[in-house]
Amino acid sequence: MPPVVEFIKLKKPEKAKHLCQLAEEFFSGHKRVLILVEDDNQALTLDRFMWTWNKGSFLPHVWDNGAVECHEEAIAIGTQERNSNGATVLIAGRACRVEFMRQFKHVIDFAETYDEALTDAARDRFKAWREIGCEPRMR
Repeated sequence: MPPVVEFIKLKKPEKAKHLCQLAEEFFSGHKRVLILVEDDNQALTLDRFMWTWNKGSFLPHVWDNGAVECHEEAIAIGTQERNSNGATVLIAGRACRVEFMRQFKHVIDFAETYDEALTDAARDRFKAWREIGCEPRMR
């Protein structure tokens, strides 16, 4: 069965806040989450931001940098296309191969409308999902 695929429209470059909100939403629904970002700098920044972004919440997470075991953590942050914590939800903070994303039950992607090149790339990903028989939706 194909995953549920949702695109979040971003009108401003506030992706880190959305990554945390989405992780919290799925974590509170008892789902395991993998968040993929571009590079180690973004992973470290998100790892630190998750501790402070919302004073009233706690998101148990780990940065999958290869130095720690991640399989026990409900939320993993990574840069590589590997599902190190057995997540059922992928929050794609960066572009990923559809073949990798198909293993998840729920995929969140972003349509970054504040940048023309990023908008075009999101359209291409949206179209790629349709080509394999999935019906992505905007959220």
